[in-house]
Amino acid sequence: MTRLASQHNETGRTHGLTLIFWLIEKGIPAASAIPMASALLGAGLAKKNKGLWGLAAGVGLPLLAAGLPIKALIDGSRRTDNDAADWSGHVEWKNPSDAAQWHGRKIPMEVLYEAYMAQKLEFTGDVYDTLLKRNQLFSMSFTPGDVEFYLKTFIAQNLGHSMEHDESEIAHVYDRGNDFYNWFLGETMIYTSGIFRDRDETLEEGQRRKLDTVCKYVQMKPGDEHLDIGCGWGTLINHAAKHYGTNSTGITLAKEQAEWAWGVADEMGTRDNIQIFVDDYRNLPAKRYDKITCLEMAEHVGIKNFQKFLLQVKGMLKDDGIFYLQIAGLRRPWQYEDLVWGLFMGKYIFPAADASCPLGFVVDQVERAGFEVHRVENCGVHYSLTIKKWYDNWVANKEAVLEKYGERWFRMWMIFLAWSAIIAAQGSSTVFMITLTKNHKNDKDSVSPEEREHVPFSRMDAWVGEDPVATQQ
Repeated sequence: MTRLASQHNETGRTHGLTLIFWLIEKGIPAASAIPMASALLGAGLAKKNKGLWGLAAGVGLPLLAAGLPIKALIDGSRRTDNDAADWSGHVEWKNPSDAAQWHGRKIPMEVLYEAYMAQKLEFTGDVYDTLLKRNQLFSMSFTPGDVEFYLKTFIAQNLGHSMEHDESEIAHVYDRGNDFYNWFLGETMIYTSGIFRDRDETLEEGQRRKLDTVCKYVQMKPGDEHLDIGCGWGTLINHAAKHYGTNSTGITLAKEQAEWAWGVADEMGTRDNIQIFVDDYRNLPAKRYDKITCLEMAEHVGIKNFQKFLLQVKGMLKDDGIFYLQIAGLRRPWQYEDLVWGLFMGKYIFPAADASCPLGFVVDQVERAGFEVHRVENCGVHYSLTIKKWYDNWVANKEAVLEKYGERWFRMWMIFLAWSAIIAAQGSSTVFMITLTKNHKNDKDSVSPEEREHVPFSRMDAWVGEDPVATQQ
């Protein structure tokens, strides 16, 4: 009998991640609702039974509700990735007892990177090349260190995101030193993905193409009032002011980033056309802009505040304005490596950047906020190329990094850049480039001629012509 296409072994994912996002957005009361309901049920049983069974239910049910999913993840990771391995030709332990502990079996990634950063372990070859062999040598199983970070820090990061909390988590990261970032970002100082036409193009070629792409997507033109939320070292605002004639405003939490941006403005002659706030985005003065851009800052907003952030952006955008949102994201059908890598990133690289989520979360949020989606592009492979070029820069500047910042910082960034280039290449992490406008009741072309002047926007005027937004260019 011929098997039908509808008869298959494919499986999808549950609604569990959607529930988690909803609980985080609603905050601690909602996040504790399930354990509290379990506790109330247990208390009822205790009162009714007046015995140990009721007491056990009152205490045990909340613990089970909170703990079973975590235990299932840990057990699952250890069952699926705990094979025998011979890593002896690729890494060397300083202490023979450490080597003996993992002899003949895969080294968990958390154990590997912690030992490497603590100089207890050395890679015998290039770190990137060795991590390409990670499926053969290293395990993506959760360790006690992963669990400790998750319970003590990661959950609190997700449920926090007050102004004070975000500044304490984020500002010091980007105020570490402009030289630190320049040693891997290169002359353009852009901490986001470039766009490449060839794998061998230089980092600078890819990044300048990216700047022009963003400016074209939002149709920047002379005189536009432009806001860049999370402006970093000011490369985009200076580029837009210089080459597109905009009046561009940037905001960052990092004083050192702002100082660099002003220096670039002096070199480019754009000081009179830019403005920079060193502050939290929530403290921006009330003003409406023609164009708003946000390149990989919204991750730090957090799931908890994402809808509030989008509504603030909507309020700052003119009715006929365009919003470009670029956000790092994760794939929905996750693998254990995705989660282990995510914990590393939350611990050491991008603390409290929990709004790096699958595309469905982002699109749902922007549509809830009243935006219309016109373009979504997945640029993960371009990010992989970008990060690998950052890695090469970092390796080339090893001696300068070691002299100024020491072994630990150099090794931490070696793991970050090498592993992240690989993660992006396989789709575990990516970057979504999303072009948005306000979703209006009517369009100028959907009403009678006498009503047109009262309607703010015409899609046809904006997108039919030489500079379209909603089609590939």
